Amino acid sequence: MPCLASSSSVKKISALLVNLCRLVLALTLILSGFVKAIDPLGTQYKIQDYLNALSMPGLLPDWMTLTMSIVLSALEFSLGIFLLFAIHRRLVSRLTLALMAIMTVISLWLWLADPISDCGCFGDAVHLTNGQTLLKNLVLLAAALVVSRYALKMVRFISKTNQGIVINYTVVFIVATSVYCLYDLPLFDFRPYHVGADIRKGMEIPDSAEQPQFETTFIMEKDGVRKEFSLADYPDSTWTFIDSKTITVSEGYQPPIHDFALERIDTGDDITDEVLADTNYTFLLVAPLLEYASDSNFGNIDQIYEYSQDHGYGFYGLTSSDENGIAHWRDLTGAEYPFCQCDATTLKTIIRSNPGLLLLKDGQVVRKWSHNFLPRAEELTAPLDQLNIGHLPEENPMSKIAKILLYFAIPLSILTIADRLWAWTRWLQRRKNRRGRKTTKTTETTEASETTETI
Repeated sequence: MPCLASSSSVKKISALLVNLCRLVLALTLILSGFVKAIDPLGTQYKIQDYLNALSMPGLLPDWMTLTMSIVLSALEFSLGIFLLFAIHRRLVSRLTLALMAIMTVISLWLWLADPISDCGCFGDAVHLTNGQTLLKNLVLLAAALVVSRYALKMVRFISKTNQGIVINYTVVFIVATSVYCLYDLPLFDFRPYHVGADIRKGMEIPDSAEQPQFETTFIMEKDGVRKEFSLADYPDSTWTFIDSKTITVSEGYQPPIHDFALERIDTGDDITDEVLADTNYTFLLVAPLLEYASDSNFGNIDQIYEYSQDHGYGFYGLTSSDENGIAHWRDLTGAEYPFCQCDATTLKTIIRSNPGLLLLKDGQVVRKWSHNFLPRAEELTAPLDQLNIGHLPEENPMSKIAKILLYFAIPLSILTIADRLWAWTRWLQRRKNRRGRKTTKTTETTEASETTETI
């Protein structure tokens, strides 16, 4: 008896461990996949960073890296949902183990070589150091090993009959989410240029912030022998100075916004402070590369520029393209607004659209639009302070989360509850049938016994 009790306890503990590992993996993959899915361009940029780190820039065309971005986010999110519902337990657990093995190898390379400062595991929502990423992936890899080894101990939340519904609904939902966010803008903006952000405050460095530390090494020569010296052991005048090199020992504090600078192409003036200090409205048309910018809505852009001129609002185009690229854009669209030079990475961070439109007031981001959803002429019928678009939007993150729950989580929850009720009803029916058969058998046995006794 003690051995049986001990065996039962071990089985319960192992089942608990497997389902705990399954839950950790599922929630992590769902979060990781979702934050990538709502920012497909951001994930694409990260994939390109990896290719650059491998000395393979431009190896894959943009459409392929964008496709990889959508597929990766859909894979992570779907595996997370399938683990959560325990769908195709053997196959999904093995795919998860393979994914985590690949991710762990990549994170080991990042930790050893440090080619990229942020792995991009959770997009812009959560930033991890390469060491933290490796530790996280090792934990998840261990969890994936446990789940893969004991896959059948995962408790199902939905029956085999309805698993196909969850699979199809999950894949369609996450791919549709990526496509929508690609056409418009990310549902959630975790970058420092989000709506409501004060760019000037994002550029501030606190007085108590850690300052960057540098170390300078001097290369000196004497009697044909060259040596390196630090400032602390700088040699006497008998040594001849050859060269020096300075390395950064500690980066120090870096503000969230540290590379926002606007230089007018036509005059060469830096107008960053002028734009950020303007208490009136300013439109910024952001196009990281005009050569690849969509010109499908240039008519709306020109109308907004004319509107800004009529009401005394600033309007600037921001790009990293050279004068030839700007001239080509002007010839293509008839653009008359002035252009400013800005860093390409900064522009890609500001808005995930090429081009995209920003509305600033007193250094604060009031609105952001993709080129597919620019304000129409019929909306611009009064000064901005009298229009809704001239004020911060009323929609908050909680309302967006509520919509996601409404469109995805709640339908799956209803399906799960209905499925479990149906399974419970079937179980009760089978139990009732077994009892009925048992009662019938008992009755028949009793009758046979009574007949024998009579005889």
